[in-house]
Amino acid sequence: MERMLYLLWNVGLLLVCTLMESSSATLSPAGINYEVVALMEIKKALHDPYNVLDNWDVNSVDPCSWRMVTCSFDGYVSALALPSQSLSGTLSSGIGNLTNLQFVLLQNNAISGHIPDVIGKLQMLQTIDLSNNKFEGEIPTSFGDLKNLNYLDVSYNNLSGTLPKISARAFKVLGNPLICSQGSENNCSAVYPEPLSFPPDSLTDQPGVARKSRRVVVAFVASFGAAFFVIVAMALLLWWRYRHNQQIFFDVNEHCYPEVCLGHLKRYTFKELRTATDHFSSKRILGKGGFGVVYKACLNNGTVVAVKRLNDYNAVGGENQFQTEVELISLAVHRNLLRLLGFCSTESERLLVYPYMPNGSVASRLKDSIYGRPVLDWPRRKNIAQGTARGLVYLHEQCDPKIIHRDVKAANILLDEEFEAVVGDFGLAKLLDHRDSHVTTAVRGTIGHIAPEYLSTGQSSEKTDVFGFGILLLELITGQKAMDFGRGANQKGVVMLDWVRKLHQEGKLNLMVDKDLKNNFDQIELEEMVKVALLCTHFNPSHRPKMSEASRMLEGDGLAEKWEASQKLETPKNRAFEHTPQRYSNYVEESSLVEPMELSGPR
Repeated sequence: MERMLYLLWNVGLLLVCTLMESSSATLSPAGINYEVVALMEIKKALHDPYNVLDNWDVNSVDPCSWRMVTCSFDGYVSALALPSQSLSGTLSSGIGNLTNLQFVLLQNNAISGHIPDVIGKLQMLQTIDLSNNKFEGEIPTSFGDLKNLNYLDVSYNNLSGTLPKISARAFKVLGNPLICSQGSENNCSAVYPEPLSFPPDSLTDQPGVARKSRRVVVAFVASFGAAFFVIVAMALLLWWRYRHNQQIFFDVNEHCYPEVCLGHLKRYTFKELRTATDHFSSKRILGKGGFGVVYKACLNNGTVVAVKRLNDYNAVGGENQFQTEVELISLAVHRNLLRLLGFCSTESERLLVYPYMPNGSVASRLKDSIYGRPVLDWPRRKNIAQGTARGLVYLHEQCDPKIIHRDVKAANILLDEEFEAVVGDFGLAKLLDHRDSHVTTAVRGTIGHIAPEYLSTGQSSEKTDVFGFGILLLELITGQKAMDFGRGANQKGVVMLDWVRKLHQEGKLNLMVDKDLKNNFDQIELEEMVKVALLCTHFNPSHRPKMSEASRMLEGDGLAEKWEASQKLETPKNRAFEHTPQRYSNYVEESSLVEPMELSGPR
C-alpha cells in the first residue's frame, strides 16, 4: 500500500511539473515572455508615425491581444501583419526569436536596411511578403532552408546580388533591377519574370554532351513521330466521348486558372473533396448559405474540415463570390477570422476548404443548454462580442485594402473548441479602395441586420458592419435572432432594435436580457454593452463609432464620453435637421422587402 502511494505521489508530482513547464513555455528563467521581448525589439527598430503599435507593452505577459499580432490556439505568436502602416526604420533580428511564426506581412511600408538572416531559421514560416519597401543587400541564403515556405514576395525593393535557391511555390522579385540569378553574376541588371523558378542542377548547359546526343534525339523523334500521332488521335477521340458522357474536371495543379493561382493555399482535387464528403451526402451538410452548401468532410489524413460548395459559379455573383473569398480570406490572417485552408477549381465546380468549427455558430448555440445551464453564459457572450470586434477591426483597419463583411450576424460568427469567436462567411465581403468612402451595389445581407442607409440606398461602408455588430450585441443580450424577433406571439411585427431602444429609454434593461441566463449576468457590463449596441446602431452612419472605438468601449474605455456626446445629438432640434426616420421598422417598410428575410444563410 505504501509503495502504491509512493508511486501515485511521484506520478502526481511529474504531472504538476509537466503542467507548470507547459504553462510557462514562452517564459524565460526570469519570468519574461521571450515573444514579448522579441516584439518590443521589432517595435524599437521601427519608426511608427501613426502609433499603430502603441499597445505593444513591454510589461505585458501576453502579446496575443496586441494590434497586428495573431496567435495560434496554443498561445504562440503565429503571424505578424503590418501592411501599409507607413512604417520606416529597420527590421530587427529579434524576429528570429518568434520561433512559431507562420506569416510575416510587412508590404507597402518604407522599411530599409538588410533583411535579417535569422528569418531563415523560422522553420514554420509559410508566407513572407516584404514587397514595396526599401530593403537593400542580398536575399539571405538561409531562406533556402525554409521547407514550409509557400509564398515569398520581395518585389520592389533595392535588393541586389545573387538569388538563393528558394523552395517557395510562388517567388516574386520584380522591381529589383540589381538582382541576378545564380550563375549570372555578370548580368545582374536583368529583370526576371514572376514567379521565378530555377532549373535542377542536373540540367545545366553541357555543350559536349548536347552535340553527342543530338543525333540520337533526331532519330528517336523521327521513329516515334508516327506512333505519337496515332496515340494523340486516339486520346482525342476518347476525350470527346468522355466529354459527352460525363462531367469532366481538371485538377488545379494541372489546369491553373489565373484568378486562383495562389501559391500559399492548398489545392485540392474535386475527387479528393467528393470522397471526403461521402459524395456530398445530405447527412454531411452543416449549413446552407446564399451561394452554397457547407459540408463536414474528413480528408485522407484524418483531418476534419468544412467544405463550401458553390451552388452555381456561373450565376450572377457566383464566380465573383469564389474570387472574392479566395483572394481576400487567404490574405486575412487573424485568430478571430476564419482562415481559408485551400480550394478546388474545375470546369464546373468551385469549392472552398475551411477549418471545421466544432461548436457551430453563435446563432445555433444561443438556446443550447447543459444540465439546465446555457452553453453560452454571460462571460462567454461578452468574450464573443470582444473577439468579433477584434476580427472586424482587423478587416477594417489593418487589411490593405480594407474589407467590408456586409453580413455581420450571429449565424456568421463561428465558435472554435474554446468558444472563441471566429468571424466567417466573407462571401458578401466588399473590397474598398482607400480613395472611396462607399460603394453602391445590390443590397445583400439579412433584414434586421442591414444598416438603414444600405437598405434604402444600397450604399455600404465600414459603418454598415458597425451597425451589424450592434445588432449582434443585441442578439447576445436577448438570446434571440434579430430576423426571427418579430415573429413571436408577444412581439408580432416588432423590430428588435426599436424594442431595445424603448426599454432603454424606460430604464427596463433587465427585461431585454435572455431569460435562460436566469439573472446570472453583470449589471454594469449589461449597461455598457447596451450603450455600445445603441451607439453602433445609430441611424446616421457618421455618428456611429469605428470598430476600433467600439472594441475599446466594450472594455469601458471612452464609453462615457462617447455616450454623452451622442445624447447631445439626440435632441429634438438636431433630429429635426436630419429628416430621417427614428424607427428601424420605418426603413423596412419603405424598402422593397416587406417581410423579414434572410438573403444569405449561415455557413
